[in-house]
Amino acid sequence: MYAVIETSGRQYKVQEGETIEVDRFDAEVGDKVTFDKVLLTGGDGETRVGTPTLKGASVTGEVCEHIRGPKLIIFKMRRRQDSKTKRGFRAHRTTVKIAKIKA
Repeated sequence: MYAVIETSGRQYKVQEGETIEVDRFDAEVGDKVTFDKVLLTGGDGETRVGTPTLKGASVTGEVCEHIRGPKLIIFKMRRRQDSKTKRGFRAHRTTVKIAKIKA
């Protein structure tokens, strides 16, 4: 069984036992989290689509760790002006292991 959830303005396709990386949120490592914005569930020959979300559906998981994503380089250069800027950015991410999908 799989589900499409929305968190922090982004959508993720998840399955039970899978580990996903989402934008960081306030939860301690080992805490249980529930995603209530389930947009779609599927599997076993049946697919349910919400308008926009499914009533009574939820996805539960456990926070595994808080990490930082890969470094992104932001480089700005203005031609013929000897002006350039180089900055780096690493996003804060949370790793969540999906435990159960309730359809």
